Amino acid sequence: MQQEYYISKKRLLTLIVAAIFLFAVIFCRLAYIQVIWGKDLQVKASEQWQRDLPIKAYRGDIVDANGNLIATTETGYSVYARPKSVTDAEHAAKILSEVLELDYQATYEKLTKKGVSEVTVKRQIDGDKASEIRSANLDGIYLASEGVRSYVYGDFLSQVLGFTSSDGVGQTGLEAYYDKYLQGINGKLLTETDLVGSELTNGTMSYIPSVNGLTVTLTVDSVIQTVVENVLELAMYQQKPQAARCIVMDVTTGEILAMASKPSVDLNNLPRDNLEYLMKYSKNTLLTDVYEPGSTFKVLTASACLEEFRNGNSKAFSAEHVFGNSSGTRIIDGSKISCWTKHTNGKHSNQNLSDALNNSCNPIFTDIALSLGKNTMYEYLNKFGYGSVTGIDFAGEQAGILVPKSAVTNGDLARIGFGQTIAVTALQLCVATAAAVNGGLRMQPYLVKEISDPTTGKVVKRFSPTVVERAVSAETSAQIAKMLQRVVEEGGGKNAKIEGYQVGGKTGTAQKFVDGALATGKYVSSFIGFFPASSPKYLTLMIVDEPQGQSYGSIVAAPYAKLVFQEIINYKNIAPLT
Repeated sequence: MQQEYYISKKRLLTLIVAAIFLFAVIFCRLAYIQVIWGKDLQVKASEQWQRDLPIKAYRGDIVDANGNLIATTETGYSVYARPKSVTDAEHAAKILSEVLELDYQATYEKLTKKGVSEVTVKRQIDGDKASEIRSANLDGIYLASEGVRSYVYGDFLSQVLGFTSSDGVGQTGLEAYYDKYLQGINGKLLTETDLVGSELTNGTMSYIPSVNGLTVTLTVDSVIQTVVENVLELAMYQQKPQAARCIVMDVTTGEILAMASKPSVDLNNLPRDNLEYLMKYSKNTLLTDVYEPGSTFKVLTASACLEEFRNGNSKAFSAEHVFGNSSGTRIIDGSKISCWTKHTNGKHSNQNLSDALNNSCNPIFTDIALSLGKNTMYEYLNKFGYGSVTGIDFAGEQAGILVPKSAVTNGDLARIGFGQTIAVTALQLCVATAAAVNGGLRMQPYLVKEISDPTTGKVVKRFSPTVVERAVSAETSAQIAKMLQRVVEEGGGKNAKIEGYQVGGKTGTAQKFVDGALATGKYVSSFIGFFPASSPKYLTLMIVDEPQGQSYGSIVAAPYAKLVFQEIINYKNIAPLT
């Protein structure tokens, strides 16, 4: 009997322990659901009983260096329908198709579509049409305000700004590169619905506001940009080339003050139905396309020569060294290299380095490159940034084409000395030339100065001048600037001369390669210049691609660079030197 009592007591204790354990498990489960899982369940419940209407954030503005508006977002509207809340689909389809200029049957099918909570009827309509739809008071039809991207000047800075998709997402240019700052955060308008998705008559509405995008301030000055755009249009009209391009840069900071190519596109009226045309003329070829720079490249060879002489390299030549009489040709590895003019009647005889730059004499620069050797020449190619991207804040930049040092022949090296057998981007040439004349520092170019919050004015991100490396000494740089000033005063760059102002520069004329071979009669004519030569500030590269008629950069490109310089002088009210 006593044994049965102990067995019963043991069973009762086991039952109590099991019950306590079961209740503990249930309690823990409830606690988990309430505390840990509660928020997720609330969200799921809300999604089942609510429908949200998107409130698109307004994309941030883009302004120039002076705060002038260039790209903004204007108010537009999108029309949505909730089929389960549409009470008279035929009437609604008739009104919407007439106001929005849509096909009636397609609109009716949207309004009666099964298995969806919401459909888009049409996006980006103007305020007048939105008012007509609002006044019709159509059940189940809703309007949501959204931003429509607008460019103040249309065809202006097109390849730099880029454009957005119809959904307001940056696709190219700065619109794409700085998209995360410009796009903002979308909001919502929440309404209560029943189990089948119909809106409740006495349901509540919740509003989650959108947060507009940030303001991007460029280094580009819209006044200088306008000058460049107008000058390029003039060059297109007078020279009838395939294209004309220009960069204006502050050599002391690396800031891009203007950048343009013609032909271009109107950002407010993009040819989206012709993708080949759109991509061709919206691409920023100043960063993405490469070409043989020709004689403008001689600035690097001259800089390397002077710097190496200053450093005690016995294979380098001094500024005073006289190269002696020249036949005007060189035979390198069995290949003939000629100057642009025949060396007769004493032409190009007994030249020093300044004379060689002034006369743009190819054989002298061949001699310099071969004397320095490929190791030294490639050291300076790297210092000046050739063969690598500049690091500008823009997607798609190319590094140019540089023959691997291990594969370079004497013939290759000889031609590199005067700007052949090397392909560069226009921006690379600007950065390298700036380094040669600004005191010897290679600066990283940039297009955006700062990013700020338009509501508070607080600067979120600021960009400052960045020195990449020293290319040459300040003394060598001053010598080069002075020599290039002489080129404009006396030599091939005289069509860029401005009385009372120290303009320096170098012209270039390079034959184009088409399908791997030199194309007869097709040239890229260019001029790269800067002022004031004694303390360089503004640098301009002007490129005229396949001009009709004359092809020399001194005739085709230099005069247009002069126009840009003159307008900068007028704009900045720069007094002539006394």
